[in-house]
Amino acid sequence: MPKRVLVTGKDGQLGKSIQQIAFQYPHYVFEFVGRGTVDFSIPQSITDFFTNKNFDIIINCAAYTAVDKAETETELAEKINHLAVKQLAEIAKKQEIVLIHISTDYVFNGQNFRPYVETDQTSPQSVYGATKLKGEQAMQVINPKGCIIRTSWVYSEYGNNFVKTMLKLGHERDFLNVVFDQVGAPTYAGDLAKAILEGVAHNEILEKTEVYHFSNEGACSWYDFTKAIFSFSGIECDVSPIETKDYITPATRPHYSLLNKAKIKASFNFTIPYWQDSLKRCIQLLQE
Repeated sequence: MPKRVLVTGKDGQLGKSIQQIAFQYPHYVFEFVGRGTVDFSIPQSITDFFTNKNFDIIINCAAYTAVDKAETETELAEKINHLAVKQLAEIAKKQEIVLIHISTDYVFNGQNFRPYVETDQTSPQSVYGATKLKGEQAMQVINPKGCIIRTSWVYSEYGNNFVKTMLKLGHERDFLNVVFDQVGAPTYAGDLAKAILEGVAHNEILEKTEVYHFSNEGACSWYDFTKAIFSFSGIECDVSPIETKDYITPATRPHYSLLNKAKIKASFNFTIPYWQDSLKRCIQLLQE
């Protein structure tokens, strides 16, 4: 019997990336849902959806991800990133569904001197990070089968993201200032989608909620990331490095949020692509 898999957040980058490769996994029967079907800001909408529905796996890609807007839309971020996750975890526990939930590097304060491991102390600096952490904690207390995957700097061919924004600005402007003192690792949503379907979803060791870290290999600043985007796409635009203090945003972002991926690689026998290789591939797809 093929496993029934529910993917939430079908219109987001990761949801679309999973849809793109779903046909490669005939041992799964997928159902993709977006806000029109299940509204994560309305508890009754979640309850109604799961009435008379059964799944083997839920991959929760739904999230409130507008980092700066979350500073003022606190209640909405709390509903989607925390309370909806808590409700999903309760449903998953009750129905014995494996729940795979996507979280973020923003649960850390960014003051580390080495890549963050899963057990490092969390201390989010933004409303977005705080609500995502509360979602994680609620899931860990309820403890359904499954896992939390923290990721960082997600981009893809889909939706709005840093790569597409820089490509647009690079074509429009001769000169850009980009922050160089925030360091992390980009994550190509296609690589994360593949990791979820290949390794995590179809592994039987998910007996209790575990936390894993996943991003592409390597490290860079937003400045380095931008230089690579322009290099791979043939855009001639001068880029100057600036400090975070010279680019004020409503939400505080971690200065260093590199994730250590040793645990997920060892658990699922992954080889994770280098960030520049994946970026090159994404830009080729965008140019096609």
